[in-house]
Amino acid sequence: MDLLTGRRPPKAPRPEPRRLTRTDVLVIAVAGAVTVANLYFPQPLLDAIARGLRVSTHTAGLVASAAQLGYAIGILFLVPLADTARLRRLTTVLLALTSGGLLVAAAAPNVLTLALATLALSTTTVLPQILTPVAAALAGPGRRGRVIGLVGLGLTLGSTLSRTVSGVASDAGGSWRTAYLLAAAATAALLWFVPRALPERLGTTGGDRLPYRRLLASLPRLFAEHREVRESALTGAAVFAAFSVFWATLAFHLASSGLALGPGVAGLFGVLSLPGALLSAYAGRLADRYGTGPVRAGALLCLAVSFAVVGLGAYDLVALVVGANLLVLGTSVAQVANQARIFELDARIAARINTVFMLFTFAGGALGSLTAAWLYGAYGWTATVLASAGFTALAALVVTAARRTAAPSCGAPDRREAGNHTRVPRRERR
Repeated sequence: MDLLTGRRPPKAPRPEPRRLTRTDVLVIAVAGAVTVANLYFPQPLLDAIARGLRVSTHTAGLVASAAQLGYAIGILFLVPLADTARLRRLTTVLLALTSGGLLVAAAAPNVLTLALATLALSTTTVLPQILTPVAAALAGPGRRGRVIGLVGLGLTLGSTLSRTVSGVASDAGGSWRTAYLLAAAATAALLWFVPRALPERLGTTGGDRLPYRRLLASLPRLFAEHREVRESALTGAAVFAAFSVFWATLAFHLASSGLALGPGVAGLFGVLSLPGALLSAYAGRLADRYGTGPVRAGALLCLAVSFAVVGLGAYDLVALVVGANLLVLGTSVAQVANQARIFELDARIAARINTVFMLFTFAGGALGSLTAAWLYGAYGWTATVLASAGFTALAALVVTAARRTAAPSCGAPDRREAGNHTRVPRRERR
């Protein structure tokens, strides 16, 4: 209070968050690629892990499910912190813990230790889901779609190429453990670059920070109050379930008697599906120009065609490669379109909105991986392809139902659409 006038001084204006440079975007994209790879590089190694640890393919498949489950746990309990925490400290801690978890997994003497280590390191390797809303908020409305597309491209390349790198590393090193050591080194290297590319906080001051308990408590309200979040979350879950079914069983299918191919070939599918990954880079620009609805519809069409191709050409390598490209393209475009839509809401809740979306998405991935392990062991490749197609049809039903619900009546403007873009839960209004 001013002692001369008796009045409280006006609050200092909140500093504008710094804008991303091209170098910052590149660092964020690379960091997202490296850290998201920790979820997917074990998939081509599952057959080698089963043989090395002397367990069944059903049991080895639990490693992939543990990765998805751990990622969902990390998204729920760690990603919301990005709305208020010190970003540099948060990213440093997460990278260090993930590197340590990868080293434990590399030395795992049995499948139980490997599954627990995978669960732990997947919980802390959630950096991509912290960096994506941060990049969207710092990019601003004029560049948001493009930046989300570039970061999404990094995630797509990381998830795709990780399978190739891990397969090659496994063959070259003579053990699946080599891939884990390589991943630990790559993750640790990010400690030198990522914290420096981020602001200290995402445009918040100490007075704006919510307690951790209230951050978590706000998540159900965000899901309940924003139709865009509900629709995108359910669609993302179904799409990623379909994606995970394919990749969780591809190594087993390639190693079957019909093809008799090793983990190196399974990993090679990452390189062979690069065209689909690269094409997904344009998803953000298309969403900015034409809207997220048409872009998402095109993504679901890609998924439907991909499963028709891999189902009809189950033992044709060309058909499997074409299907993998369409699958990578459709999944990546759907995710970029969904995120571009939800990040239009409110930058102050960007991390928590992304938490809700990605929590559903990776819960769907865990369900897909678990479903795939059981279906393939019991009924084979055709059953897993049908399951993927079923999840895609479920996503299409969610989109169709949401469009009918959101349609304005008798030409009247849709007021809910406008209101939902700015509404913030009451307890968080300042």
